[in-house]
Amino acid sequence: MYPGILVVLAFVVLMNCIHHSAPEDKKVFSQVGLSFALISATIIATDYFIQLAVVQPSLLKGEVDSLSLFSQYNPHGIFIGLEDVGYLMMSAAFLFAGMTFVGPGRVERALRWIFVVSALAAIMALIGLSLYYGAGLEYRFEVAVLAINWSVLVVSGVLLSLLFRRTGGTE
Repeated sequence: MYPGILVVLAFVVLMNCIHHSAPEDKKVFSQVGLSFALISATIIATDYFIQLAVVQPSLLKGEVDSLSLFSQYNPHGIFIGLEDVGYLMMSAAFLFAGMTFVGPGRVERALRWIFVVSALAAIMALIGLSLYYGAGLEYRFEVAVLAINWSVLVVSGVLLSLLFRRTGGTE
């Protein structure tokens, strides 16, 4: 949980860097992306902190009455739902971040493609898995969106470091 909290906070910083470096005519997109990043970080950090500060101590003390709804091990619990919406908001942040990369370079095109396609993939995963599994969706979308978003964070982190190194942090 601790690394997860740190990553979502670092994601907000990353989106702020993207906003700061965006061309003036694309700042509205980066601002919307930053807003979705803040929503995502708030939901996910709160979700993970509840696991650390409430669920784990309660389990250790044997206080388990009505706790299953909050546990990360309940496939129909609040934890999964909050994580789903938090990472979906991260995907929305990716979509708008992708719209800020308009340069002709290969790195800019790759970033635009990765951000936009990953956001669309997350939305399609939610729709497809929801239609297929219905009320049995459980943790399936969580696993899919985590795989998509964490892959994007790794790849885009490398590409953004190349871009910011080349441009000095400004487009």
